[in-house]
Amino acid sequence: MGCNHHRSLPERPCESRKGCSAGGLATFFHCDDLEERLRGTAMVKCMSDAGFFLDVDDISGRNTVRSFFNGVVDFQGVQKNLNKNCSDSTVKSYQCFFPQYALRSIRAPYFILNSAYDVYQFFQNFVPRSSDPRGQWSRCKVALSACNSSQIATLQGLRSAMLMALKPFEGESKVGMFINSCFSHCQSESQDTWFAPNSPRLHDKTIAKLVGDWFFERGAAQEVDCPYPCDSTCHNIIPF
Repeated sequence: MGCNHHRSLPERPCESRKGCSAGGLATFFHCDDLEERLRGTAMVKCMSDAGFFLDVDDISGRNTVRSFFNGVVDFQGVQKNLNKNCSDSTVKSYQCFFPQYALRSIRAPYFILNSAYDVYQFFQNFVPRSSDPRGQWSRCKVALSACNSSQIATLQGLRSAMLMALKPFEGESKVGMFINSCFSHCQSESQDTWFAPNSPRLHDKTIAKLVGDWFFERGAAQEVDCPYPCDSTCHNIIPF
């Protein structure tokens, strides 16, 4: 992201960092570390795109992503790279691998760009193959028009889990968010979804516009979409 001065911001250089997917997840770990290194010389603000991975049960009632993240933390010994404030406040270090827990400890301003129906989390964490041995979700994963009413209702649970995880940060001025109801993954790396005439919008604001409002502190910068299928501005990865 570029960095420009604004009269409402201190007259000093600013640093903004963003990442997408795994890179978006990593910003939760390193945002405060960067802020610490540049303290007094630059303002640091961070943005995660499609990196808000949820601590959520899959459709079979098992938490496969928690097991996976716990294994990553143990096997790679990444405890030392997690947000220190988070690590010091919990006895289970793997929890700090989940943004919903790490964000509580981040000091720097933070923006969360995510779909409430993130397709990676839909496919890999919410409805992984291990939870669907008979392939009953196979057609739904290929085209939403093939999803039955029960499957759509189940998918609303993914959105509910996202909103519940974000609820503690509602109204916090330093935390911005653009949470739409598109079946997508990563939306800031393409001009079509970032800032174009037909880009996704929430209350007539593009992603770029809302991120700008947050970055330059131009008032409230939190927008949450209504449930699928209400949004007609989506760029969906899964066809209808």
